[in-house]
Amino acid sequence: MFVLSVTIEDELLQRIKNAKTPKEAWDTLATIFTKKNDARLQRLENELLSISQRNMTINQYFLKVKSLSDEISKLDLENAITETRMRRIIVHGLRPKYKGIITSTRGWATEPTLFELENLLANEEDLEKPLSSLTIKHEGTLHEKTRL
Repeated sequence: MFVLSVTIEDELLQRIKNAKTPKEAWDTLATIFTKKNDARLQRLENELLSISQRNMTINQYFLKVKSLSDEISKLDLENAITETRMRRIIVHGLRPKYKGIITSTRGWATEPTLFELENLLANEEDLEKPLSSLTIKHEGTLHEKTRL
């Protein structure tokens, strides 16, 4: 009990001060943290299920979905977010202009991996940049203008 009393915060210490055994104190702490994790898990799942690309780039959007999925998977190991589920969530929240690309990938012999899908959509996003933001540099290569 001494080790617990010197290593945890005062707020938590108050909750276990009446415990008779270390196991009882440990069980109390486990219950407290499980409740906190459940609330956090619910918030993360709500955020993941309501996410949409909006003004994010493809790379930012994929990173956000992957990050939320990783956090959820760490809190709930038994119900980790699979790549297939992540792909469905991403597709659902994409801007409408990408729906044609998604539809065309459904005709492929095998679905693209999440990495391949991200690259495909990021390339499409790059193609949509206005030509006015590009300049011709030496040897005929295109470079994006830098804006101050």
